[in-house]
Amino acid sequence: MKQQLLLLEDVDSLGKKGELVTAKPGYMRNFLLPKRLAVVASVNTLRKQQKLQEERAQQAIIDRKESEELVAQVQSVIIETKAKVDQEGHMYGSVSASDIAQLFQERGLPVERKHILMTRPIKETGTHEISLKLKEGIETTCQLTIHPEGGPALRKNIEAAAAAEAAAAAEAAALAEAATPSEEEATAEEAAPETEET
Repeated sequence: MKQQLLLLEDVDSLGKKGELVTAKPGYMRNFLLPKRLAVVASVNTLRKQQKLQEERAQQAIIDRKESEELVAQVQSVIIETKAKVDQEGHMYGSVSASDIAQLFQERGLPVERKHILMTRPIKETGTHEISLKLKEGIETTCQLTIHPEGGPALRKNIEAAAAAEAAAAAEAAALAEAATPSEEEATAEEAAPETEET
């Protein structure tokens, strides 16, 4: 049976400070109560609710201001990293949300893994757009550039392989076009009378 709780702190995917929520007994007993994130709702604890909601409103103003400042900093920073690749340019590993959060933190920006909206890790080199959702629902994007490790020589090999592949595809298309008769030739052949040898 779920029981009503008064949240003392913000809890992801459950609610914000000062809200009345319900939670499963195990989650309540093993996580919320021992970490003092919530208390069981009773007449005495409900008196605290108004005070907690006022504190949460003040904290929301501070969080929104910090998030807006962080958006300006994030948009002005170029995030770059290197990744090992094979001769064809395929990455050996991937770049995950944790890796991106670490790149931000190395630049002194307090972006956490939970702020980065990614469905799956990035497995290709190049420039990628990363979506972020900061505190109080402030959203922004940034650019992440993944360079192949090995420098310009490897990059030239990858570009040369891509150019050769494109040239081969163009040549194959030209051969296929030359092998099929054009519409004019096909209509000329149909219109020409056939001569019979006697």
